[in-house]
Amino acid sequence: MNESVGSLKAVLGLGKREHVALVGAGGKTSLMFALAEELQGLGESVVTSTTTKIWHREAPKSPCTIYIDQENAWRERLGRGLRSHGHVFLGKEILDTGKIQGISPSLLDEIYQDQGMDTLIVEADGSAGHPVKAPDNHEPVIPKSATVVVAMMGIEAIGQPIGPETIFRMDIFNRLTGARPGQVLTGDLLAGLFTVPEGIFKGAPDAARRVVFLNKTDIPAHKGIAQELAALIREKASPPVDRIAMGSIKKGEYHTILP
Repeated sequence: MNESVGSLKAVLGLGKREHVALVGAGGKTSLMFALAEELQGLGESVVTSTTTKIWHREAPKSPCTIYIDQENAWRERLGRGLRSHGHVFLGKEILDTGKIQGISPSLLDEIYQDQGMDTLIVEADGSAGHPVKAPDNHEPVIPKSATVVVAMMGIEAIGQPIGPETIFRMDIFNRLTGARPGQVLTGDLLAGLFTVPEGIFKGAPDAARRVVFLNKTDIPAHKGIAQELAALIREKASPPVDRIAMGSIKKGEYHTILP
């Protein structure tokens, strides 16, 4: 295991200009803003956004927030915001539910091509706060210009019984992996979610690099579990994943498992 503590950019294998799409479950929003803060601290300009929905209370983690349905000149303000702040969150509008409506993947493709940011980070999946998520037919919603797709999972799910509290879209998970309700979640079952065509990487652009991030390994026992799961994913994934990392977003500690 190659250790790289404190750098998300390093463990995810990111280059100078990337379009990162986050899918799966177990901390996508936290990862998005932690990565944006790190890149901003390195002097890079970052746009964060979503193609689904996130809670409005999360938006203040960015120093500048723009809602494209509420500002006619939002493109000009986006440019100014990047120059002034280095990090801008871009949403469509605030909903009555308290969530922010995301932006279409086609518009994000356009923004990535036309705007002068170094990195675009997009939360491209919803999981309702669960550690594990299986995608429905319309999910995930990944822009075509994504250069990296990061599939996430909360490692604390291993050893827990399969149920609606642990898995979002439980019926789909069971169909994809052959699991049964009430069965204990094992590494074999969870690895299947990363390796079947309809699984967590569904809809990833062919040219995009595939990265697995196993979150919440701050408990010592979880690190060994994550390494065992990583070995199963590496063995079974087709097409193969390009990189596997684990760590604790909460503590800012990250480790590369593969390569």
